[in-house]
Amino acid sequence: RCVCYGLGRFGRCPAARYQLAFLLLLLDELRVPPARCALFDPAFSAREEEVLRALGLCLLPENEEGKHDVEGEATVFYMVHCGKALYNNLLWSNWSPAALSKLVIIGNSFRGIEERLLSRILERDYSYIAKVLKGVEEVAFPSHPRYLDTFNDTSVHWFPLDKLQELSPEVWDFVEEPMYQDCEDLEIIRKGE
Repeated sequence: RCVCYGLGRFGRCPAARYQLAFLLLLLDELRVPPARCALFDPAFSAREEEVLRALGLCLLPENEEGKHDVEGEATVFYMVHCGKALYNNLLWSNWSPAALSKLVIIGNSFRGIEERLLSRILERDYSYIAKVLKGVEEVAFPSHPRYLDTFNDTSVHWFPLDKLQELSPEVWDFVEEPMYQDCEDLEIIRKGE
């Protein structure tokens, strides 16, 4: 199955249309039926929601803030250019070797996030990203001059079970829900906003 967050206003934005086209091609290549792909973006217009339903895709009924449990099923999360808090929340919701090994994230490079943030900010505000860096494999999308704004800084991330099991047991003990109280540049639309 697949979950897509933050696709954007594809009715207005060419980059979002390219991202939607890639998502549809990806579903076809992976043989994921469109009905097994759920999407959410608080920016979708009513017309865009109609288009997505006409394509056979499902819309999530509410803003999950990225807190989607894989429930033991292999799941691709398509999250191109989403905020760091969405990735962090997703990791928190699946914070065990068994669950993380079932998910693949197509989205902003975790290595890039690590390089761009001060380590104290990464560990304070996005602790689940910080803790999983040694347990993730990442491959960057190839760059193409036509799609520089569409897929820049995009990588495929997966979490091999053997790498996750090598992390110290203390990594898995802390499972406090992220709150982002001191976060100055929170890039997430919260439920109810």
